[in-house]
Amino acid sequence: MDLRQLEYFVEVAKQLSFTKAAAILHVSQPSISKAIQNFEAELGVPLFYRSSKQLELTDAGQAVLVNALQVLASFKNMRSELTDLMELKKGRIRIGIPPIVGAEFFSKLITYYKEAFPYIEISLDEVGTKRIRQDIDAGELDIGLVCSIHSTNENLAVIPFLKDPLQLIVHESHPLANESSITMAQLQHETFIMYRKDFVLYDRIIEECSKNGFFPAIACETTQKDLFIELVHAKVGIALLPAKIAAKIPYQDIKRISFHQQPIRLELGITWKKNKYLPFAVREFIELSKRFTMQ
Repeated sequence: MDLRQLEYFVEVAKQLSFTKAAAILHVSQPSISKAIQNFEAELGVPLFYRSSKQLELTDAGQAVLVNALQVLASFKNMRSELTDLMELKKGRIRIGIPPIVGAEFFSKLITYYKEAFPYIEISLDEVGTKRIRQDIDAGELDIGLVCSIHSTNENLAVIPFLKDPLQLIVHESHPLANESSITMAQLQHETFIMYRKDFVLYDRIIEECSKNGFFPAIACETTQKDLFIELVHAKVGIALLPAKIAAKIPYQDIKRISFHQQPIRLELGITWKKNKYLPFAVREFIELSKRFTMQ
């Protein structure tokens, strides 16, 4: 049984004439007659009662017609849905973004994508880089914005997206506030507002502190950019923020200072799982990300 047989059968059943059905389908009458005969032989029952005057559906033919119409309608719907998916008129992307940097660095890319493909649903999950990689590997996310392009997970592909150095932010009353640049060693006696432990930037900062012979005193850990800023403003401690975020701090009494020796860099990347089928919507997002990084 194939779809062509069903189409031929349905049209003959509608017209109750092989000749009329053949004309509508633009095929020869013998071809339709042969197809119906093969269909009946395959099912083991006659579908039409053939008399010299008229063609009629048998009881079996009526039952087959109801189901054939459903099958053809389902196939038509399937083709329509596949066309929508291929033409990006339908689909969904699950994206993981780190809450501290996601809005600042990723919103423009998402805006471009939504302008190009307005019917694609985007689901955002705000978690740290480590969790993003785990969820992509587990199939719970399609794509992720990660704070480091270096990973030991060989299942994941990654492309560089953007680099941004971290800057020190302090209250204007802090002894380092008037420094033009600083080193990590100068921070060994400071109290840090720190990223949460499941964030890659936590590891990078701890690593740099260790290289300079100390482990930082930590007042609190957070995932929220605004809380970093408010706690520094309240003189609870110092913090290290990406330069593009630090530049937009609204308080005049918070100073930002660059590192002059090998600053810690936020190395953003777009990552996804290798050797896995990627939906059309996801593939287009990756391609747009590649073009975005070249701007």
